[in-house]
Amino acid sequence: MGVIIYHNPRCGKSRQTLQLLQQQGIEPEIIEYLKTPPTAQQLDDILQKLGMEPRELMRKKEADYKANGLDDASLDRQTLITGMVNHPILIERPIVIADDKAALGRPPEAILAIL
Repeated sequence: MGVIIYHNPRCGKSRQTLQLLQQQGIEPEIIEYLKTPPTAQQLDDILQKLGMEPRELMRKKEADYKANGLDDASLDRQTLITGMVNHPILIERPIVIADDKAALGRPPEAILAIL
C-alpha cells in the first residue's frame, strides 16, 4: 500500500498523524505541501477521495483567505481550488492518502479508517 501524507512539520496535528502512521509500521511519502503544493488536478482528486468540497478543506481563519477574496460565497469550485494551490497555507492538514482513499488527520486517529 502506498501512503502519502501532506504534511506541515510545524503543525502539531500533522506531526501526531505522521507519528501514528509510523507506529503502524508505515513510512509514508512525506510531501511538505507548503514547499511543494499539489497541482489543481491533484487537489481536485484529493477532494474527491475525501468526499469534500473545496471550502470544507480550507483554513478560513488564515489571513490569505479573506485577503484574496476567497470568502466570497459565489466563487466556484475551480476558483477555490486555484486559490488553495496559489496559497497552500489555506489547505487544512494533514491529509493522508492510502491508495484510492484519503482522510484528514483531524483528529489523527481518523486516518486509521483508510489504512
